[in-house]
Amino acid sequence: MTQILSGKVAVVIGGSGGIGAAAARALAAEGATLVVTWRSDEAAARAVIAGLPGSGHMARHSAVEDSATLVALAADVGGALGRCDILVNSAGYTKPIPIADLDALTDEFIDDMFRVNWRGQFAAIRAFAPLLKASGDGLVVNVSSIAGLNGVGSNLAYAAIKAGIDTMTKSLARVLAPAIRMMSVSPGVVATDFVPGRDAAALEKVASTIPLRRVATAEDVARAIAACATHLTYSTGSILIVDGGRAL
Repeated sequence: MTQILSGKVAVVIGGSGGIGAAAARALAAEGATLVVTWRSDEAAARAVIAGLPGSGHMARHSAVEDSATLVALAADVGGALGRCDILVNSAGYTKPIPIADLDALTDEFIDDMFRVNWRGQFAAIRAFAPLLKASGDGLVVNVSSIAGLNGVGSNLAYAAIKAGIDTMTKSLARVLAPAIRMMSVSPGVVATDFVPGRDAAALEKVASTIPLRRVATAEDVARAIAACATHLTYSTGSILIVDGGRAL
């Protein structure tokens, strides 16, 4: 069976766990060669690589808050693999802060959230833009959130940042076309450990409020990411919502 992404190279920033790891598996299943990055858990990234179909995959260190590591990563990928066709921005962090608790959202926390969750994603695109342009069929998939659409999420800074990610996606879609397409994949609640303190009971409670009556799995989101590369090839600047109808 022909694999749609055979011969393509995909870089997943933050691919050592959760949505990033699932995206790596989904893209590798379509034939892509994967570069999975890790910030603090090299063993997890290497475990992801070891479980991927195909060959030639790599695990590499990068820290999105340190742009120099992203520039070095792009140079490494270009030198080792000669190309980059797909960039998935899935790195980031958050913590729950009630939106009404204005004092808990400190200046320091806001600055760090933007540094890691927005500036880092832009810096990754900036670093890989030459390789993606050289591909002639480059794709960036930013992992966003429905929090950016409805202003409800783990905290207000997180919701604002995801709205900013969607704006970045649209803005860059205009200026980087036709060589690079830009897509946002926006999950609702996902059954990963991304949000600290969100246990099985909390997920079950949320599931009852979702029209499809379950929270997303990382694989649900990964299939949407893979679809951007394999089937939605006439889409750019779009926000692909993967939330089971929660935003309705």
